[in-house]
Amino acid sequence: MKYIPLFRRKRDGLTDYRVRKKAVLSREILAVIRKSTKNVSVQFVKPEITGDRIVAAYHSKMLRKLGWHGYPKSTPSCYLLGLYAGKEAQKKGIRRAIVYTGLMPYVRGSRVAAVVKGLVDSGLDVPSNSETFPSEERVSGKFIADYALKLLKEDRDKYSRLFSGLLKEGFKPEEYAEKFEEFKSKIGGKRDE
Repeated sequence: MKYIPLFRRKRDGLTDYRVRKKAVLSREILAVIRKSTKNVSVQFVKPEITGDRIVAAYHSKMLRKLGWHGYPKSTPSCYLLGLYAGKEAQKKGIRRAIVYTGLMPYVRGSRVAAVVKGLVDSGLDVPSNSETFPSEERVSGKFIADYALKLLKEDRDKYSRLFSGLLKEGFKPEEYAEKFEEFKSKIGGKRDE
């Protein structure tokens, strides 16, 4: 039996070279979406022979600096990050991008799909299927607001415990959808200024 050596990143479970090859051969700018334990990031990467060149990078912490105090890894925050990243990338001359998530699966209705929906809604040309995007109720945070209202009526201790981070910031979770719409219009207006 012949031994076939595998690349180290494949052995370590870090890179799927078939997917990577398709992305690189497309000669398109890649929208690389990553999730950490607390945040989400979007990088626009141009693959080159010498290595990947990052053209632009955006992080959910940037939303906080702009005035968004919702959870940085929630579905509404992911959508807003995609919207903001798409608008800012267009200012840098990026008009089209291919989504690249590496080994992280692209799941229907997930936070990654919310980022992609934000990129598409910003006007960026991103090949995607709108059926995979989360519902408007999830994107706007209405489901969080409804749950917060329910807890507020039924179990105030649980409400205080679950939403303590938001409450500390002065962000009432039952107003999630309204705050989302305000911030979305703020980002949407940013491009025209």
